Amino acid sequence: MKVALVYDRVNKWGGAERVLLALHELFPEAPLYTAVYNPKTAPWAKVFPKVIPSFLQKIPFAKTRHEFLGTFTPLAFENFDFSDYDLVISVTSEAAKGIITKPNTVHVCYCLTPTRYLWSAYDLYFRNPILRMAAKPAVSYLRYWDKIAAQRPDVIVAISLEVQKRIKKYYGRYSEVIYPPVDLKKFERRKGNFFLVVSRLIPYKRVDLAIEAFNELGFPLIIVGKGSEENRLKRMAKKNIKFVGELTDEKLADYYSRSLALIFPQVEEFGLTAVEAQAAGTPVIAYRKGGAIETVIDNKTGVFFNKQEKKDLVKAILSFKKKSFVRGDIIKNAEKFSKERFKKEFLELIKNVKR
Repeated sequence: MKVALVYDRVNKWGGAERVLLALHELFPEAPLYTAVYNPKTAPWAKVFPKVIPSFLQKIPFAKTRHEFLGTFTPLAFENFDFSDYDLVISVTSEAAKGIITKPNTVHVCYCLTPTRYLWSAYDLYFRNPILRMAAKPAVSYLRYWDKIAAQRPDVIVAISLEVQKRIKKYYGRYSEVIYPPVDLKKFERRKGNFFLVVSRLIPYKRVDLAIEAFNELGFPLIIVGKGSEENRLKRMAKKNIKFVGELTDEKLADYYSRSLALIFPQVEEFGLTAVEAQAAGTPVIAYRKGGAIETVIDNKTGVFFNKQEKKDLVKAILSFKKKSFVRGDIIKNAEKFSKERFKKEFLELIKNVKR
């Protein structure tokens, strides 16, 4: 069986990229198609036999400033030719699901979320009234195209029940659920006195909420990650809050193993960091919405807060300080999301796909 993989952009590292590497283990000869490819910021992609970017690759700034190419991305994916393949697997939170395949090619879409800035997080991305007005024509076009593109895959697989609900709401389609793979390293638990945030520093991650809470409490907080909000967040933070930027997997594992708890204030489709923290035996303080409901067990592997407000998060942190957790229970919960489980379930789904 000849297989191809498709992904929105190959220019960063995160949870979706771990999915691609797991799929590469299943289909080592499959090339990877994408809108743009930046080998400097995506060295992980060198394991693929070939990475095939679209015509957007020829635009000088495309590899680093892809956000300005939104209206051209649909055409980039529609221009790929998959007529030689038996199976195409798209991994996407944006436009890769819009590839066009012929009747003899099966298209399985692993949907990370319906395009976030068009649907579930539209108000966050376009909270500036001037930007919202200026972007209205492009957003209208992209929403129209996005709904059409979502009808093209033969099968849609959601990464969580939360994403399954969104696919039904925005695209009107049923989807299977297969949780993404988490690399469950063996962690040596070490003693620390700080709380932890691991996140891209962008609006919907609500790192600002964590900073507001820890500004009030004065407890030590370490923030791992970089992003467009970094300067604003640093200006907000008091001296008890430390930013350490992006870390290697080894250094991140050390922070997970030494932290008192991971702070998880955002609504996520799945929430890889919440599972990684639990794999280290570290509990999670999470907003009770989205993927966290599926990955964190209240009062067993963490605690929830019910409103995205400072007072609710502060209350949850103080409540957490009074509780005790069994490390073995936390690690056992994380094991439900192993890479081996993902690969097994994905292969079973492909075997059962019927045209």
